[in-house]
Amino acid sequence: MTDLASVDYFSDGEVAQNPFRYFDHLRDRNPVFREPHHGVVVVTGYQEVVEAFKNTDALSAVNSIGGPFPPLPFVPEGDDITAQIEAHRHEFPIFEHIVTMDPPDHTKARALLGRLLTPKRLKENEEYLWTLADQQLDEFIGNGRCEFLGEYAKPFATLAIADLLGVPEEDRDEFRQALGADARPGTRVGALDHEPVGINPLDYLDERFSGYLTERRREPRGDILSGLASATYPDGSTPSLLEVVRPATFLFAAGQETVTKLLSSALRVLGERPEYQQILREDRTLIRSFTEESLRFDSPTKVDFRLARKTTTIGDLDVPAGTVVMLSLAAANRDPRKFDDPNEFRFDRRNAHDHIAFGRGLHTCAGAPLARIEGHITLNRLLDRMSDIRICETEHGPTTDRRYSYEPTFLLRGLTELHIEFTPTR
Repeated sequence: MTDLASVDYFSDGEVAQNPFRYFDHLRDRNPVFREPHHGVVVVTGYQEVVEAFKNTDALSAVNSIGGPFPPLPFVPEGDDITAQIEAHRHEFPIFEHIVTMDPPDHTKARALLGRLLTPKRLKENEEYLWTLADQQLDEFIGNGRCEFLGEYAKPFATLAIADLLGVPEEDRDEFRQALGADARPGTRVGALDHEPVGINPLDYLDERFSGYLTERRREPRGDILSGLASATYPDGSTPSLLEVVRPATFLFAAGQETVTKLLSSALRVLGERPEYQQILREDRTLIRSFTEESLRFDSPTKVDFRLARKTTTIGDLDVPAGTVVMLSLAAANRDPRKFDDPNEFRFDRRNAHDHIAFGRGLHTCAGAPLARIEGHITLNRLLDRMSDIRICETEHGPTTDRRYSYEPTFLLRGLTELHIEFTPTR
């Protein structure tokens, strides 16, 4: 690629595998840059991304998932298109979920999640996760090798959030299989008769949780689902069933993606840098810093989108109403104006906690505390139960010529596979 600024970020396979040269090039041109193919304003500077996240008056989250796809269902008119957005909101992808909502609907949905993500509930879930981590490791630890995403990260993330949301114990294996998180011998992805799962897991989750909550509203049991079923808005009004279901199911789906990508990214670094394994074994307090640097270095979400509903300014660029804005979390987390030597992994980085891998402002990831807990527990138990963790050269090549494959998506950043070898210790 000779002119990175002319590359189509949304379709170029090479950029999908390694977007950082592209982001760095655009940032050098201008931290706020209009790309030439779709008219999207790409924001790569840390300060500019943070300010845009906070500018909810001018920037709507209605297109946060699809960005420029599909095209706007209307022709923008004037310097304030708020009324047009609201009239056509139902035509945007997953418009009914919290990630695409704007206040006041977002505020109400977030309040329902707050009823679930309490410190007490997170603590209870954390106690379960220590046991869960060992159960997952027990499935393959004796082999001395594994494909980490399929054998640990995906099932661990799925079962962790199933517990947080109160999925009955007897149904958890079904969730694991239906959501493609079961790599145990004798199982296969999509083994259940739920064909839509392969297309949109949110449909499956909405259906299952609607059933749970309908039953709990009829016959409360004093469990987590009953508490969710009886949740009310801050003004005391009762939400409809779907208004309760959808924040929970989106958290379920998004939480799996984030955690799986975080865990595999962190473990890849450990496999490449064996000296880090020893440092972390000797001082477990450094695991939290290591996790934060993993989030900064390889952010699970590469970009988030906004739609300018009012004509505004981002950085030094005028942005007309109706413009699609791409906020690059991955680029902001490697902005040299914020982070020294940003393309180097340094787990002792003093300001690693300033990363914005979970976003910023109203739409900061609600599941961030859970993701951090899962990372902390997983790394502790891997270090407890494995020594000499190393990348499998048969699958990924020798140290001098590694081969990793990332999901071919413009939105997320995650390995498709991570094969490791290790010496079991217990």
